[in-house]
This record gives sequence, C-alpha cells and structure tokens, in this order.
Amino acid sequence: MIGDLLPQTVVTVEAYGDEGADAPLYPEEEALIRRAVLKRRREFTAVRSCARRAMEKLGVPPRAVLPGERGAPRWPEGLTGSMTHCQGYCAAALVRAGDLASVGIDAEVHGPLPEGVLPSVALPQETERIAALAGEVPSVHWDRLLFSAKEAVYKAWFPLTGKWLDFEEADIDLFPDDGETARGGFRAALLVPGPLVGGRRVSHFSGRWAAGDGLIATAIAVPHGGAPPVS
Repeated sequence: MIGDLLPQTVVTVEAYGDEGADAPLYPEEEALIRRAVLKRRREFTAVRSCARRAMEKLGVPPRAVLPGERGAPRWPEGLTGSMTHCQGYCAAALVRAGDLASVGIDAEVHGPLPEGVLPSVALPQETERIAALAGEVPSVHWDRLLFSAKEAVYKAWFPLTGKWLDFEEADIDLFPDDGETARGGFRAALLVPGPLVGGRRVSHFSGRWAAGDGLIATAIAVPHGGAPPVS
C-alpha cells in the first residue's frame, strides 16, 4: 500500500495482523521494551522486523533500530527512512541517503478521528477544506487523512532539521486523483522556515495518500533538490 506512494528507489516492507510480532530482537532493543505492555511490544517488534527486511533488500546487514532524539529511528549509515504502525498493520520504508534527502510515512485505521481531536491538529482553513471534500467524496474520512498527512510531514521534517514541528506549523491541502477517489496527493506548506536541502530552502513538502482495506496511508519523499511541485 505505502510502496505505491513512493519512488522506486525506496524499499518498503509491510506486515499485516501479527506478522513479525514474534521476531527476535537485538539485546539493546529488548532492553528498551522489557517492561512494555504486550501490545506495545508486538508493535515495536513487528515494525523492526519490517525495517530489517528492508535493509536486506538494500544489501545492508540487518541491525538494531534504536530510537534517537524525540524517538526518531536511527538508521545505519548511508540510509534514511521511516516507520509506522497502527492496529493490524505496520511498515518500514528505507532508501539510500544518496537517492533521497528524507522519507516520511504514516498509516492509520480508516475511521473518523475521536471527538475533539480535529480542532487540536487542524488549522481553520484545513477544517474548511476537508469539510468540502467530505461533501464531494464521503467515502474517505478526511479528518483522519489530514492527521496522517501531518504525521508524515513531521517524519520527513525531523531528519532534515532535528527540530519539533507543531501541527499548526504546516498547512496541508489534500486532493483526490481524478477518477480515483481512494488515492490522491497533498501539498504541505511549511509555515515556519523550512530546512535547507541541496542548498535550497524548502517551503513545502509534496506527498501521496491512499485509502483501502480499512487503512489510510500517507507518504512523502523529499529529493535532494528540495520538494518538487505537486503533480
């Protein structure tokens, strides 16, 4: 699902249900979740199983994936990537650092956001836009899709800046593909100074999204020349 949203240079591995949840962990990973509840442990393990399979596809020896600053995964030298998990699904996306500057992925269960969450994550103009989209394409939970896109933006942003990005510091415009209501694109305008990528100041990220099989997925690939125009 997520693999279709990213360039071919990106390797993605996905798992559904309990796949990978009983995979072995490295001792340093085991130490991090020794006291974790079972649900947290299984998510932690399954998504790292995906990450190690992605490393193997790139010809890199599998190794521990430990959280760094603000929980962002620390990848082997020469790689960059992103991980995500939600109920019944997890995925990892990895790419050689020479091919892309950054990657951000997110997956969510395709359902409405809990009551009261949208005002805490959406700008007024975003709320207006998704209300209009809900009237046009009611089969998509646009509030959940907006939340997922914000998560993908942060995951693409943090490796480039090492800084926090609040929900209200990116203005996201979502749109469906013509004739394909279950997938589309989005443009995330950064409302704070963006990172320097390839000597250029990035003002926005461009991403793709898809909905299906009870899930919503979003993905961003940032090229070394900065963000390309939305296609």
